[in-house]
Amino acid sequence: MKKILTISALIATALMLATPLGVGAVVSDFHYHPSLSYVQLGPATTLPQGLPLCKSASLGNIVCYSPSFIKKAYEFPSTSTLDGSGQTIVIVDAFGSPTIASDLALFDARFGISAPPSFTIFCGNSPTPLDPSTCPVVNINANPKHDEFGWTIETSLDVEYAHAMAPGANIVLDVASTSSGNAINDAETAAIAAYPGAIFSQSFGIPEIFLTGNGNPGQVSQAQANYANGVAKGDTFFASAGDTGADFGFGVPMSNFPGSDLHNTAVTGTQGLPYNATGTLTPCPTSTPFSCTSGLSAYHGPCVLGRTIPPNCVPDGYGGEQVWNEASFGAATGGAQSLLFGVPSYQAGLGLSARGPDVAYNAAIDGGVLVVYGGFGSPVFFIVGGTSAGSPQWAGIAALANQARAMAGKGPIGDLNPTLYSIYHSARYATDFHDITVGNDKLVGSSVGFSAGTGYDVASGIGSPIVDQLIVDVTAA
Repeated sequence: MKKILTISALIATALMLATPLGVGAVVSDFHYHPSLSYVQLGPATTLPQGLPLCKSASLGNIVCYSPSFIKKAYEFPSTSTLDGSGQTIVIVDAFGSPTIASDLALFDARFGISAPPSFTIFCGNSPTPLDPSTCPVVNINANPKHDEFGWTIETSLDVEYAHAMAPGANIVLDVASTSSGNAINDAETAAIAAYPGAIFSQSFGIPEIFLTGNGNPGQVSQAQANYANGVAKGDTFFASAGDTGADFGFGVPMSNFPGSDLHNTAVTGTQGLPYNATGTLTPCPTSTPFSCTSGLSAYHGPCVLGRTIPPNCVPDGYGGEQVWNEASFGAATGGAQSLLFGVPSYQAGLGLSARGPDVAYNAAIDGGVLVVYGGFGSPVFFIVGGTSAGSPQWAGIAALANQARAMAGKGPIGDLNPTLYSIYHSARYATDFHDITVGNDKLVGSSVGFSAGTGYDVASGIGSPIVDQLIVDVTAA
């Protein structure tokens, strides 16, 4: 099974959820969408063999990554003492998933990750938000307009990969009763009050075209108030840039909200460079110096699909990245200037005329991450891509940085963007970030898109992280 968003599908869905805007119109209601695409593999009772190559019934061989490949590529700290201990990551999702606790436990068992110190299901729209029994019951076959099924897979992706990047952090799943702006805002209001100094991940958004008009709609204003209140309490917010190019199929470049908010760090997508066409991954030497990449990841070892006898493929480090644009899947990263918000002070001097996205992270589908999902009654593996993958993993990075700051006697970083751009303008930029200089975010069938280049660009922001070095400078900030 796979789900691939297309321009026509996005437009059709969006038109059902928001009134088209005329001059002076104001939207009174809208619904967020998760930013992900997915391909189903086999049962989760055994690991796919021959990583980083998996076999899909629908697509044949496809590049896939476990947490160890991602962490090695982005150079997460190798020390076990820096694991996010003492920090809290809040995953905001609509509807949630009734199997998420067992999905996380099986994910941890399959990949050798310790359980989080605590995993809390927080029902943000409930009178008793700490009691998961008061959360709404999810029916993945109901309400297809609001994509409850997609939200359940989103929930597994977000919880599992935030945890994998910061296994010592407490994980809170903040469940909104629906995907409406009001429900998400109410859920976040409750979580901001309950978890000061936390890191929030929001792998969803809505194209800004549905929010333009004669002033901001009330739901946008409420969201902005939430974020301002949160950063004042030391919270950090991440959001996905979207998966349907620079214009979301409307012919006008725009951002995805809430990523375009002043206090959110907006995460665009990358894919491997070189990009490996499905099924072309070849066996590699069994020892370094390694000579193979699967795109994002460099590796060595007898990487043969179906190999069951160790040793198998061993991740060695970073391969390369370009802007995520997979025409074969009808998907490309969001990345454009905002229709709603002007240039914030931290983005001054970048040649922007409005707010632009901030950072990048792997979002490939052929090159996606392995996610355990139990919504079918028995757990299966999905390969998941999209800018949804970047937001929770960046949240994990922020948890590591906040732990390092706590060890240095400092409080949480809070609003991360001023620090990120301070690093960008410093001599440490090339030490902390991979500058993405190849590719564009023009979705197939669209005439609108932007190319990557040296330094900041709206397709990839300031680039993807070199995590261990970035933590050094966020700690010093």
